[in-house]
Amino acid sequence: MIKRFIRRVLGLEQKGPLRLPRDKHHLSRDQLSPGARKVCEVLAQHGFAAHVVGGAVRDLLLRLPPKDFDIATDARPEQVKPLFRRALLIGRRFRIVHVMIGAETVEVSTFRAAQPETEGTQARVQDEHGRVLRDNVFGTLEEDARRRDFSVNALYFEPATEEVIDYHGGLADLKKRTLRIIGDPETRFREDPVRMLRAVRLAAKLGLAIDAATRAPVKRLAPLLESVPPARLFDEMLKLLLSGHASACLRQLRDEGLHKGLLPLLDVILDQPLGERFVTLALAQTDARVLAGKPVSPAFLFAALLWHEVLAAWRAREKRGERSLVALDAAMDEVLELQCEKLAITRKLTATMREVWAMQPRFEQRSGQRALRLLEALRFRMGYDFLALRAASGEVAADLEAWWRAFQGADPDTRRAMLLPDTGAQKRRRRRRRKKPAAPVEPAA
Repeated sequence: MIKRFIRRVLGLEQKGPLRLPRDKHHLSRDQLSPGARKVCEVLAQHGFAAHVVGGAVRDLLLRLPPKDFDIATDARPEQVKPLFRRALLIGRRFRIVHVMIGAETVEVSTFRAAQPETEGTQARVQDEHGRVLRDNVFGTLEEDARRRDFSVNALYFEPATEEVIDYHGGLADLKKRTLRIIGDPETRFREDPVRMLRAVRLAAKLGLAIDAATRAPVKRLAPLLESVPPARLFDEMLKLLLSGHASACLRQLRDEGLHKGLLPLLDVILDQPLGERFVTLALAQTDARVLAGKPVSPAFLFAALLWHEVLAAWRAREKRGERSLVALDAAMDEVLELQCEKLAITRKLTATMREVWAMQPRFEQRSGQRALRLLEALRFRMGYDFLALRAASGEVAADLEAWWRAFQGADPDTRRAMLLPDTGAQKRRRRRRRKKPAAPVEPAA
């Protein structure tokens, strides 16, 4: 009793979750997507708990439009699937259900336990660095909240009662604009090193300051990212670059010491003022397109981020005497081989990146049929946009970009008139040597 009195007087947190009723926040079930509302209604009708969780609740509280709605429930995956006409069981480490309602896909996951079971094959498996390799244990709502990464992501909204449920002070952290990891930061980052990248992405995207205790071990633990599978690292980097706040994310990656080894370009652009301007423009254009709801090509963005690595390798090979196009091809191989060891960039993306890079020297050729053939290339528009980015950063002359801008918009007669005279070395025609007539054969005596 005395302890409860002291805690009440000092304003300390009470044990158990904070349940915020509808009149204490602005969320309502009407703000959910039709699919999320339907899934929660069906689960509740069959006696199961149903909560909207994570980023959707966080974004709604910040008055931002959620990207999607995830549902957490006490129903097992095999109990969820039969309740819906269109539903798929997916996942290996932990089975979840994707429910399709109209054009919307709602992800439904069962509450997971923060602590592993001690019997059977469900127990947690970790590597020598503490990274979790298998952790497939069902649990309660409280346990599910405990295993979430950040406090602002451990908020639950119950549509039936319209309550917000907070186990870890996420509401207070949102009010303070703070990003704080749940539990011991070093342990949580060792469990999943990608959380360090996610902290940077969320802080930049939401305008939050990373809590001092959360960021303290980051630089020291950054080498743990080396043990993350390249495909997973690529997925997280793609989310970061297409977040609409890529410029801020990469600046914070550098500040936290997390850029080393992810993109070698980020290690050296501070020593290349031209390259830094080029990358800054590329990221700014990408952010503007994402925030405006326009499509963005990941291939174009990665091509821009790695271009000055390719350019440096290309020039170095040319200085060693290699032919220009052969040197460019080898430079592209060199950079992509290094990158694909760190990030599993798909072959489809690397093929497009190579096309864009290989097109750049062809823009210098503005005479004869070569310019017309380039205009018909499949990736011409992407290649031209890349050229425009180079011109804006001062890497190539502005009049080259202006010529191609006018050339592609001109009619056929104007295009022919715009072509420059071919001043290249003309191929000398080889004269056929006339054969000498054979000497007459003298008759034998």
